Amino acid sequence: MSETIKNILKIASVLLLFGLILYLFPSYTTSYRYHVEVGKPWGYGLITADRDFPIYKSEQQLADERAELLKTFAPCFRPDSGMRRVPEPAVVTYADYERLTEAGITRISVLTGRVSTPLPLERVYTPKSAYLAFSKDYVPNLTYDSITSSRLKDNLLSQIAPTQGMVQAGEKIIDRGEIITERDYQILQSHRRSMEEHQFSTTQRITRAGGTAILVSLFLLLFILYLYIYRRDVLQSLSASWFFTLLVAMMVLGAFIWMRFLHWSVYLLPFAWVPVLVRIFYDSRTALFLHMVVVFIVALAMPTPYEFLIIQMVGGIAAVLSLTDLTKRAQLVHTATWIFLAYSLTYTAVILHGTGDVASLNWHFYAYFLVNGVLVVCAYGLIYLFERTFGLLSSITLVELSDINSDLLHDLAEHAPGTFQHSMQVSSLATEAAKAIGANAILVRTAALYHDIGKLLHPEFFTENQDTVNPLASLPPKQAAALIINHVEDGVHLAEKHHLPPMVSHFIRTHHGTSMARYFYNTAINNGEKVNPKDFQYPGPKPSTREGAILMMADAVEARSHSLTDYTPQTLAESVDKMIDAQIADGQFADTPLSFRDIETVRAVFKQRLATIYHHRIQYPEVKKQE
Repeated sequence: MSETIKNILKIASVLLLFGLILYLFPSYTTSYRYHVEVGKPWGYGLITADRDFPIYKSEQQLADERAELLKTFAPCFRPDSGMRRVPEPAVVTYADYERLTEAGITRISVLTGRVSTPLPLERVYTPKSAYLAFSKDYVPNLTYDSITSSRLKDNLLSQIAPTQGMVQAGEKIIDRGEIITERDYQILQSHRRSMEEHQFSTTQRITRAGGTAILVSLFLLLFILYLYIYRRDVLQSLSASWFFTLLVAMMVLGAFIWMRFLHWSVYLLPFAWVPVLVRIFYDSRTALFLHMVVVFIVALAMPTPYEFLIIQMVGGIAAVLSLTDLTKRAQLVHTATWIFLAYSLTYTAVILHGTGDVASLNWHFYAYFLVNGVLVVCAYGLIYLFERTFGLLSSITLVELSDINSDLLHDLAEHAPGTFQHSMQVSSLATEAAKAIGANAILVRTAALYHDIGKLLHPEFFTENQDTVNPLASLPPKQAAALIINHVEDGVHLAEKHHLPPMVSHFIRTHHGTSMARYFYNTAINNGEKVNPKDFQYPGPKPSTREGAILMMADAVEARSHSLTDYTPQTLAESVDKMIDAQIADGQFADTPLSFRDIETVRAVFKQRLATIYHHRIQYPEVKKQE
């Protein structure tokens, strides 16, 4: 895939995320954003009336009053044309009688001219009941007057007042921590209704939407700028861009849907997933920065953004500080515990700071924070999902891969023992060097174990696995160099066959960079052959990370150390300097962010480690024969 297409896809993913955030952003016609539930503590600050407003009755109250009033209502019937009095017996249709009994009607009103005569329902018959009572057939002689009945019913119901009392401007409505009663609920709903009657104008809504769009775009742009300045390697990765986009979408859009449709506390959502997952796959600074972006965007829709921001930021910092390299599953439990404690302590402090009253604490929030802790532990299942989806690599996977009892490394140890020992030594050297300059030591250690697995297909071609005979000695230098160089592609194929992560495969490709198979190249020149340097050059690419450069140096230095005849600290140091200087002169580290100080530190580590490996051992004295 070309870089142009990758850039288009990255821009499209960000624009899609931006559009979805604006589309799902909770729409408020007023600034009223409070969730109200009877029997639960009021989780927000003090609310006072900003204007006079009536207390509206609840729908249940109005329904009860309507039902009570309708018990006195008498539907209107008119006798057959020509009749000027109430017929005896009064007979209605089966349908009319059934409707009257189902509605609980106890009487009807018979209209004769301008006179309305009440008639108890027990004196109203159907054709069948009239026949049973009078042993004579009757037909309905009263007709339901729907128009007059509806008018009289509306007039009767209009007597019900929709309100019950008033709240004066400046009057306290409710304060933090108070349990919401039915009365409080009605007043709060009346407050909401009062504010909605003074809703924003069209111009105000457009202006608010514009402000929201600017803020959201600003937060996303700041994160992109951060990646451009500090983690350009991550910004250039399409899979990383999609990972960040999905993570932001999962948390922000999930929070907006949660608030719009479920109306449960947003503190149940595991926002700590963001710093935890990003820290597992990348670094602490990126994890904290993305967490800030997510929290800032969600806070725009919160009724109490100040409280939400402080709690979530402290929780995110606790997550990052408590999680270094995830090498054991138990570390997630420790992180979840610290997040719970950070949430709980911060929430307590914020409420006490705002109210000065312990009674204002809402104990439901501690349950929400506990749920968050459990969900953080559940994030372990997402690690494998994201690794497979985006080609990421976690520390715990690296630890699993570095198990030398795995099938692939076991085969390497059995069929190419010299290469296996070389890989172990390279792993040790590279790990110490990575630790010294603050690189990813676990990644380097694992990559070093697999960097030469391509030699497993033809171990006899490589001197570390040979006893006496070298099968390449009789071949032309060009052909012998090709067989040696092929171990890189062979290693990549083996890595794919054994489903090693793409990042490990990348180390296999780059551990020789574009360097030369110098032994065979020099031999060909010394033989007077016409030489094309490309025939003796590894395909590359050059390493692009500090970890890749460290592995390349460690591989070359460890291999060269075996060519020495005299193992003294001086000869080992000269060997290290000569090998690394040659790689620098060849431009192999030009694409990496290694500094001169990093290289000097790596040199010193290699010299010290090699001196320790090849240190002089004392000669054990033999026991002299006793005379």
